[in-house]
Amino acid sequence: MTAARKTLEHAYGFDDVAIVPGAVTTNPELVEPRLTLGERSFELPILASAMDAVVDPAFAITYSKLGGLAVLNLDGLQTRYDNPDELLDRIASATLAESTAIIQRVYQQPVREDLIARRVDEIKRGGGVPVVSTTPQNTKRFAPIAAEAGAAYVVVQSTVTTARHVSRSLRGLQLDELVRQLPVPVLVGNTVDYDATLELMETGVHGVLVGVGPGAACTSREVLGVGIPQITATVDTAYARDMYFERTGRYVPIITDGGFRTGGDVAKAFAAGADAIMIGSPFAGTEEAPGRGYHWGMATPNAELPRGTRVHIGRNHSLHQLLFGPTSRTDGTENLVGALRTSMATCGAQTIRDFHRTRMVVAPSIKTEGKIYQLAQSRPRD
Repeated sequence: MTAARKTLEHAYGFDDVAIVPGAVTTNPELVEPRLTLGERSFELPILASAMDAVVDPAFAITYSKLGGLAVLNLDGLQTRYDNPDELLDRIASATLAESTAIIQRVYQQPVREDLIARRVDEIKRGGGVPVVSTTPQNTKRFAPIAAEAGAAYVVVQSTVTTARHVSRSLRGLQLDELVRQLPVPVLVGNTVDYDATLELMETGVHGVLVGVGPGAACTSREVLGVGIPQITATVDTAYARDMYFERTGRYVPIITDGGFRTGGDVAKAFAAGADAIMIGSPFAGTEEAPGRGYHWGMATPNAELPRGTRVHIGRNHSLHQLLFGPTSRTDGTENLVGALRTSMATCGAQTIRDFHRTRMVVAPSIKTEGKIYQLAQSRPRD
């Protein structure tokens, strides 16, 4: 057998690419960036991440009424404590040096099955759409409880999820069986490449989350060295979705998860092929979020190998302002839906699937070309 030299391909993130305007434009009022998941459609193709600093029942209710979906973390504080507010206060008031140890300590309390059902019921009774997330190792136990309580969707989520998993367990989580057994749609994540996505879709799942380690509070890329920049990950997984659709006639949405800062990032993810996106940090910076202006990753509580850190976001705006404006900020961090609509309209796209056909180019200078005065203003002064 002849040895083969390893080769490296170039991969692209949000700052490496640009969207090319279309030959035809349209009025932004005609743009409809809707998301269809299973048999239901939603006005906003933006999911709020299943993180304790982002989503609690109150946030999920509020965001549902705005037309979006907020995912509740079944492995988090909301299902470990009757009243998590004291713990959230403790995490927010800690110094950065001690914050990870405190997070690890408060997450040692076992998850209570009665609280899973209670939180789902709270969201449902408040007029929200209950969406829940759990790790693969807890899915068999938690997912049926949440579904019976009225959850609309179940998300199975870990740093990296594949359809084939090698372990000493004779009977691990079988995604195809889970899909058949649960009475609600199942979304799975996270993945970043064509082959893994195609195999996940073969199990019958109803959506795939894309992205390993791009989030502001995640350190998986530093700790484990794994991940692919989000534009390349989205392009590759969207290709798997399209090939699967051509072969089966079943369309499985791709949800790009993490790494978003601006409306431009949001638009680029959709142009690259996303059907929806999942956002954490921008939501954590809203007045309605439970994190008190802080945010931490889902793997931060891990006792052996924490892969997240607490970051200070600040309470910068209301949820409505983040999504719809009005805004005086010129950096694209508010009115994300307005930015998406305008970008789609500039390219002549009225739907997300229209936007998928938009041309993109590699353009590493897109944010600096001709911006000498802006860059000079952003430099610290002596």
